[in-house]
Amino acid sequence: MKQLPDILRGRDLLSLHHYTPGEIELILDTADYLRELKKKDMPHPYLKGKTLGMIFQKSSTRTRVSFEVGIYQLGGMGLFLSSSDIQLGRGETVADTARVLSRYLDGIMIRTFAQSDVEELARHAEVPVINGLTDLLHPCQVLADLQTIRQYKGRLAGLKLAFVGDGNNMAHSLLFGCAKTGISITVASPENYMPRPEIVTAAIGDAAGTGAEIKVVSDPAEAVSGADVVITDVWASMGQESEQLLRAEAFAAYQVSEELVKYAKKDFIFMHCLPAHRGEEVTAGIIDGPHSAVWDEAENRLHAQKAVMALVM
Repeated sequence: MKQLPDILRGRDLLSLHHYTPGEIELILDTADYLRELKKKDMPHPYLKGKTLGMIFQKSSTRTRVSFEVGIYQLGGMGLFLSSSDIQLGRGETVADTARVLSRYLDGIMIRTFAQSDVEELARHAEVPVINGLTDLLHPCQVLADLQTIRQYKGRLAGLKLAFVGDGNNMAHSLLFGCAKTGISITVASPENYMPRPEIVTAAIGDAAGTGAEIKVVSDPAEAVSGADVVITDVWASMGQESEQLLRAEAFAAYQVSEELVKYAKKDFIFMHCLPAHRGEEVTAGIIDGPHSAVWDEAENRLHAQKAVMALVM
């Protein structure tokens, strides 16, 4: 078991926008290394005796299981804190919660609604804070996505990625992740569901040094044309259930189907952060077909998040 670099020790992971291309590469290299150790069943207790507090104001399958299993495999312990266990921003201020938890824990992962809550938590915490998902960003998922793309394609820089669907937290973090690693990304969304302009502008700035091209369009065929990677997400995310019918109508032409992927490269891979709704944002033939990388992508959540924890805690 080799010694890991300590240049990220004590850092928060709130957004990939805050990390340099070299720092992201370090996380991905560490994730690959930890994946190999796990495959060989070799112990790697980098966080022996350390504790991660996991705040969940949004329910989860992959985030909870991957973080809880990940900290255990690293030799530490995960403490699950649900919205009924902790009154974040209600019974107690976010700042006070951060100060108290910092006295008990070695790191905090939070999955919540407002990005501002994560940022305030990080401002007042004395331990690293990891963004497990907000309505604005999903950096841990995109680290796993980048690891998966590199696993299948052998590189990142120079590839073309198409994201088809809602310009949501996944689209935002993919814009940052691609910009930082030299992947050209085109997001295709309906006019009223495009990524936030300030995120797009920031991603264009991030791409200035990597050569990545950042585009937002309304035509899914244009986005998928020549793509090495095709990614989608659910049309209605958690908390948007009341908009389901409206969104189904708005996104009807944005399904990743056998017809749409004809525009992609012949060896394209398909990815989805899950959970998936077959027959809505993607057909069963695509997600369950030979181009699908979704199960390796899901597994890589474990390895990418272990890398983050091992490096920052």
